[in-house]
Amino acid sequence: MLIGVYPGTFDPTTNGHLDIISRATKVVDKLVVGVAANAGKGPLFNLDDRVSMCREQIAALPSDVVKVPVEVVSFDKLLMEFVTDIGGRVIIRGLRAVSDFEYEFQMAGMNARLNPDVETTFLMASERNQFISSRFVKEIGQFGGDITHFVPKAIAKRVMTALAAR
Repeated sequence: MLIGVYPGTFDPTTNGHLDIISRATKVVDKLVVGVAANAGKGPLFNLDDRVSMCREQIAALPSDVVKVPVEVVSFDKLLMEFVTDIGGRVIIRGLRAVSDFEYEFQMAGMNARLNPDVETTFLMASERNQFISSRFVKEIGQFGGDITHFVPKAIAKRVMTALAAR
């Protein structure tokens, strides 16, 4: 069984994330969405909330879009250690722009050095999601902008509520 791991902070889960998740299910037998603790990024949502939001949004995807089982779990260790612990053999990463490629290329090289048995596969963001990032969603929301084009409506509501509470 080919287990793929799609890691990220998912703070919050965006339409871009959901696009990569649905497309990744076409190339693996099982997908594990790894929600990184990543406290260094100062996330808007705590880890449990990010896992919960991700699970809810994946469950809401149409069954004909999600082709294989998808599990959402949190982790707080090196990605390669997490991937090995769950029996993963491929890391799925989304690319939006050339700037993403440079960073992801370096990460893929480092990860290959840590575990040469795990491959990294890149999926290009679909045209309508190329510019979406969690950071931009939070910035737009912070200034009262409409973020419903970038995240599911339930996530938009939670982002705006969390930002107002800050």
